[in-house]
Amino acid sequence: MTPLRLLLSTLLLLAAPLAAQDAEWRSYGATAASTKYAPFSQIDAENFGQLEVAWTWASADQPILDTHPELWTMVFEGTPLQVGDRLYVSTSLNQVAAIDAQTGKTVWTYDPGTWRSGTPANVGLVHRGVSYWEDGDDRRVLFGTGDAYLIALDADTGQPVAGFGDNGRVDLTKGLRRPVKRELYAVTSPPVICRDVAVVGAVVLDAFAVGIPPEKAMPPGDVRGFDVRTGAQKWVFETIPQEGDFGNETWEQGSWQNTGNTNVWTMMSADPELNRVYLPVSTPTNDYYGGHRPGDNLFAESIVCLDAASGERIWHFQIAHHGLWDYDLPAAPNLVDIEIDGTKVKAVAQVTKQGFCFVFDRVSGEPIWPIEEKPVPQSDIPGEKSSPTQPIPSKPAAFERQGLTEDDLIDFTPTLRQMAKTILDDYSYGPLYTVQTQASLEKKGTIIVPGIIGGASWAGAAVHPGKGVIYIPSYTFPTFLTITKAEDPDAHFRYTGGVTFGPNGPRGLPLLKPPYGRITAIDLNSGEHAWQVPVGDGPRNHSSLAHLDLPQLGWAQRNFPILTESLLFAATQAQWDVVNNSPRGNAIEVKINPNAPYLWAFDPDDGELVGRIELPRNASGQPITYMAGGKQYIAIPTGGADQPAELVALRLP
Repeated sequence: MTPLRLLLSTLLLLAAPLAAQDAEWRSYGATAASTKYAPFSQIDAENFGQLEVAWTWASADQPILDTHPELWTMVFEGTPLQVGDRLYVSTSLNQVAAIDAQTGKTVWTYDPGTWRSGTPANVGLVHRGVSYWEDGDDRRVLFGTGDAYLIALDADTGQPVAGFGDNGRVDLTKGLRRPVKRELYAVTSPPVICRDVAVVGAVVLDAFAVGIPPEKAMPPGDVRGFDVRTGAQKWVFETIPQEGDFGNETWEQGSWQNTGNTNVWTMMSADPELNRVYLPVSTPTNDYYGGHRPGDNLFAESIVCLDAASGERIWHFQIAHHGLWDYDLPAAPNLVDIEIDGTKVKAVAQVTKQGFCFVFDRVSGEPIWPIEEKPVPQSDIPGEKSSPTQPIPSKPAAFERQGLTEDDLIDFTPTLRQMAKTILDDYSYGPLYTVQTQASLEKKGTIIVPGIIGGASWAGAAVHPGKGVIYIPSYTFPTFLTITKAEDPDAHFRYTGGVTFGPNGPRGLPLLKPPYGRITAIDLNSGEHAWQVPVGDGPRNHSSLAHLDLPQLGWAQRNFPILTESLLFAATQAQWDVVNNSPRGNAIEVKINPNAPYLWAFDPDDGELVGRIELPRNASGQPITYMAGGKQYIAIPTGGADQPAELVALRLP
């Protein structure tokens, strides 16, 4: 070996530990910035087709489920973290496990006992992941539970950290501004950690029942910061401003006193350099009728930037005023540095169910491109006072179909189109932000497009931190809303809203034109779309369509993205049905409908399909990619509910 080559080899070896640490998947979205990006290229377009299953890890829930047949779980949504030679993952029963990253062997498991507490507030046993923090030899795994505890574990042993809260756990029903019933309050998403503060949101059971009196109002969705070392509560950000606070006047007629929800149930993001956290805030009680909460209702359906040390609001932007569509912000904001007209900007991009990507300067909160308040349809339901306008970004253009007209109906054949029109005649419909009206009560419901699950969903987006290009999965899945009047004229909720997926189109086909599932790439430096591609065959082999030789139509299913230097991956989730909602109180049971169980790979520059790898079953949560033993792995949560819940790891031979 020449002296120069020896020197280069030595430098590479010295740099390897630091590079490996920088590339570890230490947060739900890879980093606190929620990029879902890893700087790897070992798996590329040339060898993607050679990927094979390296190992599978069966969920630690199975022994419990085998001995407790009365239990059931939702799908296995736990996204693992990778730190060094270990993965850390949560299960549907809220257990946590450490796994050897190369072999898939269990190192330790911890059971917080959540499954013994009954059905959590999200009406199902489900969990999306954990958080990781370290300071020297002090390494911790933190997570919230479905029965409302924040727990810290020693990452090496899996034992509760004795100096954190009460022997490793903090009771999250304490420290809020009004009493909280444990069965109405839960945590299913991982906290976001910014420096030494763990920021925790919550699931608050949506209230769909009519006639709920104020004294039984839903819990507040306030967001809190906890000392990651001691578990002490450092601050509370009240998502419904109380008397004398900024925004309180947007909750008219004293509705701030007893309205609940307005929570952050999904993932959050943080910028440790700025010491700021970014909250995607949800919808107030009741999702589809706001007659009991007149006003714009800050900070509902807003992106809110807080000082991570104090919890003080730095800036906010409300993406939907006085929400009536369950258009809560579904995913963590993506933090990325971009260049606008030659000027470097620290930006934050928030994808929405509506199909918009709102982009702001994450320091000042100023929109990167103008956002205009535009008139929208108005409600005449008694007591309702819908917002006259909604904010519409000038850039980027919407990445999803918005609103519904006859031109949006399927037109593969004249017969199918006429059948679709006949179905549509039974419903009210209109542009984005169409609301329910007195006239709509004569129909089966009011169709909204996008529906309540998107557009964008909790799968979120991936973004390249160097190029400033964001990749947004979305799907066209309309829903229709209904309104029910309370029988008691003095009921707190005079009306309440409900929602149903659909309607279905003719012969079991979708009602609308394709594509039904897609990924859109947007250059955030210019605000322009770079490309858009369907994901999956869609129903092109349906008996009514097979003879037409159609291109890929995309499936109306959630896709979870991962971005590397060489490829954009997407793992497809199955559809599921509610099959039972009775024998366990307010519990529901789900049945998985397997379809398109693939890991897809695309060229991130132009969207060209590189290939697909069949999985044992559909993805059920966000995958990750990581390096271990010199090999690049892709680990994907799969199954759950009525299918085996397994973490499946792929690698090259």
